[in-house]
Amino acid sequence: QVHLVESGGGLVQAGGSLRLSCAASGGTFSSYVMAWFRQAPGKEREFVGVITWAGRNINYADSVKGRFTISRDNAKNTVYLQMNSLKPEDTAVYYCAATQSGRRYSERDYNYWGQGTQVTVSS
Repeated sequence: QVHLVESGGGLVQAGGSLRLSCAASGGTFSSYVMAWFRQAPGKEREFVGVITWAGRNINYADSVKGRFTISRDNAKNTVYLQMNSLKPEDTAVYYCAATQSGRRYSERDYNYWGQGTQVTVSS
């Protein structure tokens, strides 16, 4: 069982950047596919991006493609979300999630979740 803790959220102006981190413990990190999701106020949680075990395959939601970058460091048991050119509509609580079921895009396929970190983008 893996435990996930996100960090790095905060308040940023539109056009700015933030880097989120998700530190894992209690499991074999390299055996998990890792993903980022987000949930804006009044909306359902949505997929942001996913990275496979060794980072060879990465996919993004269309809304963040070209602006966000997912990476992972298996030696540090950490996955990252670099967010550039942020927009007010990126405002949400960002969650990292883990699964051993392969590359998945639905939150229903993820067994383990962090507590979330708030990202607020001002206009």
